[in-house]
Amino acid sequence: MNPRATAALLKSWALEAGFDRAGVAALEPAAHGAAFLRWLERGDQAGMAYMERRIEARLAPAAVLAGARSALCVALDYHPLAGEAEPRGDLWPRVARYARGRDYHHLMGERLRALAERIAAAFPGVVTRPYVDTGPVLERDLAARAGLGVVGKNTNLLHRRVGSWFLLGELFLTLELDAVQAPPADLCGSCNRCLQACPTGALREPFRLDSRLCISYWTIEHRGAMPPAAREMVGDWVFGCDVCQEVCPYNRAPREVDHPELRLPAERAELDLAGLLALRRDDYVARFRGSPMKRAKLDGLRRNAAVAMGNRGGGAYVPALAQALGDAAPLVRGHAAWALGRIGGAAARQALAAALASESDPGVRAEIDSALAEQASPA
Repeated sequence: MNPRATAALLKSWALEAGFDRAGVAALEPAAHGAAFLRWLERGDQAGMAYMERRIEARLAPAAVLAGARSALCVALDYHPLAGEAEPRGDLWPRVARYARGRDYHHLMGERLRALAERIAAAFPGVVTRPYVDTGPVLERDLAARAGLGVVGKNTNLLHRRVGSWFLLGELFLTLELDAVQAPPADLCGSCNRCLQACPTGALREPFRLDSRLCISYWTIEHRGAMPPAAREMVGDWVFGCDVCQEVCPYNRAPREVDHPELRLPAERAELDLAGLLALRRDDYVARFRGSPMKRAKLDGLRRNAAVAMGNRGGGAYVPALAQALGDAAPLVRGHAAWALGRIGGAAARQALAAALASESDPGVRAEIDSALAEQASPA
């Protein structure tokens, strides 16, 4: 079988495996390699030090697998999902859509491994290696080369017909495939809606995302306490952010897809911000099993819930936040104190003063002092 026919066959197998689109990329040096190095030099990766590792593999994708000749790139659409209405309440509308259901790393990884087994059976001696945002691969670069889209000004991959609500994966192969797909033309033109809509200015210029200003970075990747400026910046987002996709014209009328694994499950859907803030370890393990939200870890999610409450405001949150002042985790106590300071009122002041009397952690005491001082400051 010639390389072109083999490529067509493998792309059809990818669709049979449950992916929505597939393409083949040649393993040439990364087209966006220079831009990636500039991104690192500016410090736009924020605290994501792992982005600085194995740079040679990111710039030369053939290095991830000895003898690699090509990459089969796949896409999985995740919004809107058939039979699922947009969630209501104060929590789930502020969780990025990709993170509401099953972890796509696991789902796509299983499908890629099954695809790899099928290829190995049909082509003895061929070696494969799957990736789903799990290694030193510039995925958008490869996917664009494979014809799955073009990088937009919001740094997401855009497809002319389906927009950007899709996830990427790759299967590297020691198999010669014909990559005949020409790179698509620019899709953004003069449109700057994503830059104008970004609530934090993280899209400093077209095609550049500064993670230091990105809500997704602070709510997912950052560990420990958020700086006060970041707390205000994230608003009421709890995990990730979808704003730059929501305003994109190519996402105006996305087609519905049938991937039930990505739906928000009932055991999580019933949670609200107060419920997330009060979540205990055993309940977290049970409810969030197989969820991409585990990336932020339990105390990170509870930290985010407290920050969202403080930014949303309202006395209805005070009892839950006051309860959190007695939590075992200093990270949660400190952010609950900050939120109470933001909300204000007599009940908030009373809770903060009572917590200060028994608090021993210096960092949390500083948070409570700051929250009380904010209460005392004139409006």
